[in-house]
Amino acid sequence: MPNATPVIQIRNLHKAYGSLEVLKGVNVTAHRGDVVSLIGSSGSGKSTLLRCCNLLEDSQQGDILFQGEPVAWNGKGHARSPADPRQVLRIRTNLSMVFQQFNLWAHMTILQNVMEAPVSVLKRAPAEVENAARAYLDKVGIGDKADAFPAQLSGGQQQRAAIARALCMEPQALLFDEPTSALDPELEQEVVKVIKDLAAEGRTMLIVTHDMKMAHDVSDHVVFLHQGLIEEQGPPETLFGAPKSERLQGFLKSTTHA
Repeated sequence: MPNATPVIQIRNLHKAYGSLEVLKGVNVTAHRGDVVSLIGSSGSGKSTLLRCCNLLEDSQQGDILFQGEPVAWNGKGHARSPADPRQVLRIRTNLSMVFQQFNLWAHMTILQNVMEAPVSVLKRAPAEVENAARAYLDKVGIGDKADAFPAQLSGGQQQRAAIARALCMEPQALLFDEPTSALDPELEQEVVKVIKDLAAEGRTMLIVTHDMKMAHDVSDHVVFLHQGLIEEQGPPETLFGAPKSERLQGFLKSTTHA
């Protein structure tokens, strides 16, 4: 398996906002079926890394490869930007992102939200997409909410709708940016269950999370970022059970007592 082409490969990635360096040379790889969790304090660069991976942010240096295909760039440093809009669209549609704040269209029903991108971006037939959308809503446990509007749903239900929307794109990988941080603890568990089920199915996922228990339970590999660099990484049993770096030890203590 390790010899197979990774779904996502990030090599020596650098990202800065003006003079503020957020990522200082980060390497992350996810093979098919891998669940990779990114953990670290606020400001460590986790969400920025995810957004660079999905080309929502431009990075200044380093390589991003999707299924072995490198992103083509124009320019260098702060002038660097993706060279091929069609490649960007292709990569984005294959790396579906689930955001912290759901980002559902308030004026559309839940079913319409889930169907929108496959119909408008992928140009798939609405009847075919509707069948898939209803199946994914059933999968995340809110099939009965298809005709409701986002405002009529709890936060946990809205986030599960956002996951169904991501799945309906039939992506090669799912990117989760703090998927449970906007939720109350009891609603958080609804979403954690869905993510665990997806992990058990062998979905390829990159997850930025503050939930150490979920990271431990669902991950094949955990990456601890500190001030834009990887401080420590490895299987969850090692990272959580026997952390080597003092920074990681301190971080895990602070999250346990939070």
